[in-house]
Amino acid sequence: MFTGLIEEIGTLRQNGRRGETMVLGIQASRIMDGLQIGDSVSCNGVCLTVTTIADSLFTVDVMPETYRSSSLKQLKTGSPINLERAMIANGRFGGHIVQGHVDGTAHIEQIQSNQNAVIFQIAPTDHDLFRYIIPKGSITVDGISLTVVSVTTTSFTISIIPHTLKETVLAYRKAGDMVNIECDVLGKYVEHLLQYQSNTANDATSQKKPSITSRFLQENGYM
Repeated sequence: MFTGLIEEIGTLRQNGRRGETMVLGIQASRIMDGLQIGDSVSCNGVCLTVTTIADSLFTVDVMPETYRSSSLKQLKTGSPINLERAMIANGRFGGHIVQGHVDGTAHIEQIQSNQNAVIFQIAPTDHDLFRYIIPKGSITVDGISLTVVSVTTTSFTISIIPHTLKETVLAYRKAGDMVNIECDVLGKYVEHLLQYQSNTANDATSQKKPSITSRFLQENGYM
């Protein structure tokens, strides 16, 4: 689990691509402290497993499902990457619950300055994700824990302070770029539980045994 607070911007140094799989070699410094093979690292919002470590470089594997559902396929050698190690149990919870399980991609439609803030207008590729995107709710963009400012039928906006812009890959983004988005997991769990409860109630109703009176009337031709 992650919090969406980016620890540093890494650099892609190796990009081994074969079909819809990739082996990424990422150069980093801060997150290398204590990093071990098998650890989880959020790379632009995607939870990946460290497979090798050598000095300031670690590698991760990207499988076809991740390749297809994220923006990692667009990375090139030299690309900046948001990095965050998995949260430790005694750490501060500064962002929100981030799983690193990307829900889909989105495109940046517009970037505008607003005094000391920068407003990003973002359009999700999958329109069904809008049911989880609410004003003042949490959302993860390229691994960054952010607050939704406004929502329309086709896009949502986020407001970025100078510090976040400087310390994340958003500083390199431009209109038309693809980003990874992960919606707030709490909303997804609530939706699933409500649907399960509704389906269970419907099944129970449809499978309910007829009463003794009903069976008597049916057996004697009254129904």
